[in-house]
Amino acid sequence: MSTGGNRPGMVVPERGDIFSMTPTTPLRSAGSRPTDAPAVPVLVVSDDEMLLAALLRLAAAADVTPVVARDPITALRTWSRAPVVLVGADLAPALADVAPGSRPRTFVVAHGRAPDELFRTTLRLGAEQVVELPGSDGWLVEQLADLTERLPGRARVIGVIGGTGGAGATTLACALGQWAARGAPAAVIDCDPQGPGLDRILGVERNEGFRWDALCQTSGRLSARALREALPRQGELGVLSWYVDGRVQTLQAFAAREALSAARRGHGVVVVDLPRSPDPLVDEIAARCDDLLVVTLASVVGVAGAARMRARFADHAGAAVVLRGEAFGAEEVQRAVRLPVRVQMRDQRGLDEAIDLGLGPLRSSRGPLARAVARILGDDAPDGAPGGDLAATDARGLAA
Repeated sequence: MSTGGNRPGMVVPERGDIFSMTPTTPLRSAGSRPTDAPAVPVLVVSDDEMLLAALLRLAAAADVTPVVARDPITALRTWSRAPVVLVGADLAPALADVAPGSRPRTFVVAHGRAPDELFRTTLRLGAEQVVELPGSDGWLVEQLADLTERLPGRARVIGVIGGTGGAGATTLACALGQWAARGAPAAVIDCDPQGPGLDRILGVERNEGFRWDALCQTSGRLSARALREALPRQGELGVLSWYVDGRVQTLQAFAAREALSAARRGHGVVVVDLPRSPDPLVDEIAARCDDLLVVTLASVVGVAGAARMRARFADHAGAAVVLRGEAFGAEEVQRAVRLPVRVQMRDQRGLDEAIDLGLGPLRSSRGPLARAVARILGDDAPDGAPGGDLAATDARGLAA
């Protein structure tokens, strides 16, 4: 990169060196940069001045600070540890000769239309694909921006569905989201257009932000950052629900898949409230969940409904029952439903009042509901919670 063409403050690597390249004026304020960005930066491998300038501009737009290697040997230093590697067309053949080893999220980048030979080189290098600029500028920015949103590891996705009507599945979904958001960004996704609306239960129905109606009108890939910034929020909890305007609303497959994928990349926990009505799309979403909680009442009708739901999701490895009430014990219900009982709880006093006040179902860290969601999420029981609020569970999740 020629010195005369550089912006002030741009650090330019010499050949054979590897440096962090940071533009003087980022496109976002310093306070907007998430603190969970990957410890090892994106790796850019190129000695093409024009290509480097384009890639650094796109990285700045994504709020990512890359490391640049101007030769293949220098690139090897961080090759295996970088979350994404962008290899310039100029150095792709030489890098393939070095044989650094195939790794995921490696892209060969070219200015304009890539020649046929570059595709053969890409296969030899083990890269995923060729990216042609400027046509793929937006796509590449989204790829890089997702790195700054992704939390360590893969977000846990919890599906919640009622075994019978009035079991409290929607209430539990909101409570799980509220508890999870105490420690990291979380999201709740309302997949039931005929339900009461998660935004109303959580008291954010008047907050600005995207609902399904707007999301279903978009197309293309949805980035984690775009979804996280667009949703109505209650603290660290994002809520994807429906507008209430009397229109007939349906869940669209492409929007549901994109929303769930983006939510998983941008949050620590994602809770999905599923309708009980049979629908192939609902079954698909349930299959994408790590845990599937069937919420039911400790009654004959409730247990029968949970058994029917188990038959619907018999192949789901993470299916379990959340049992409300004490008319039946957890072991009895497990034998009848043939699913483990994850937790059994009493009813929460003042629940309707808390929701009417816009506080959400989890008004405090005490009580049966708080103890239940803490146990489902693997957290310690809330400090000071009365011992009788929730039956103790053994290692199998059964009531003791």
